[in-house]
Amino acid sequence: MTNPKYKKKLDDLLVLCQKSLPRVDEALIRRAFDFGFNAHRHDIRASGEPYFDHPYAVAKIVAKEIALDDVSVAAALLHDVAEDTEYQIKDIREEFGSTIAEIVDGVTKISDIFKSHDVTQAESYRKMLLSMVNDIRVMLVKFGDRLHNMRTLEYLPLEKQRRLAKETLDIYAPFAHRFGLANVKWELEDLSFKHLHREAYDQIARDLKSRRREREHYIRKFSQPIEKRLREEGFKFEISGRPKHLYSIYNKMIKRNKPLEEVYDLFAVRIILDTQDPNDCFAVYGTVSDIYIPNPERFKNYISVPKKNGYQSIHTTVVGPE
Repeated sequence: MTNPKYKKKLDDLLVLCQKSLPRVDEALIRRAFDFGFNAHRHDIRASGEPYFDHPYAVAKIVAKEIALDDVSVAAALLHDVAEDTEYQIKDIREEFGSTIAEIVDGVTKISDIFKSHDVTQAESYRKMLLSMVNDIRVMLVKFGDRLHNMRTLEYLPLEKQRRLAKETLDIYAPFAHRFGLANVKWELEDLSFKHLHREAYDQIARDLKSRRREREHYIRKFSQPIEKRLREEGFKFEISGRPKHLYSIYNKMIKRNKPLEEVYDLFAVRIILDTQDPNDCFAVYGTVSDIYIPNPERFKNYISVPKKNGYQSIHTTVVGPE
């Protein structure tokens, strides 16, 4: 690798992998990077950027935001090689072995299905994708691929933007949720919303931005009494707050037929306990309910009854200050 720009990109990716992954075969990542870079060296994206910037971005998403293993990162660097260059799956198999070749082949087959069909029955497509996938890493690389494509969607023709946004909202976002990738799901939803309902997206984004300082102050004010009590009770914990995501807020407005200023559950606060005992979560729920009035209809016990993907926590809705 003699190109200094891409040498730095490779170094940055390796640092990210070392931070995020349990173990890293640096030689594998280097080989995959060099192979992908050389395979795509003459290709250009719709944005005018070198094509290899896309698999590189997907590899970073897989390393940081999905964080499974180095094989997934290597496959992400190679995921478009068989589809878009002179190389074939057999070349990848010879160079990297059957596991990476099968992941790349799986990602390529998913792309081919969506090129040749319009998505009408989202649930049947999700079932078909699951039946095709022997290795979960195929879907993880595909989530990274779709997320980066959605982040750069504005370079495509308007009709294609809308088609990909609808496909993402109907298939990939619910799929990411099923895989337990909440942050990926939220971003896919918001990016789809942006391209399908631009005026509503801009309006909500503008309103939320104008009230950002007020919102941050409110979350701090809400959290302080909880933090004080939990420290007094001897819990080891992290507490963080965020506004709900734009698509989630938009759905509430549509379902309730209300403007933004009349949608009150705009904030989410998360308490993560450092404990092995699930009963501690119920104790903290009791403390929160003692400080703020809970809405019993909005209580969800995912500890006793976990979600299908293994997710466990308690959800509650409470009435905060004012």
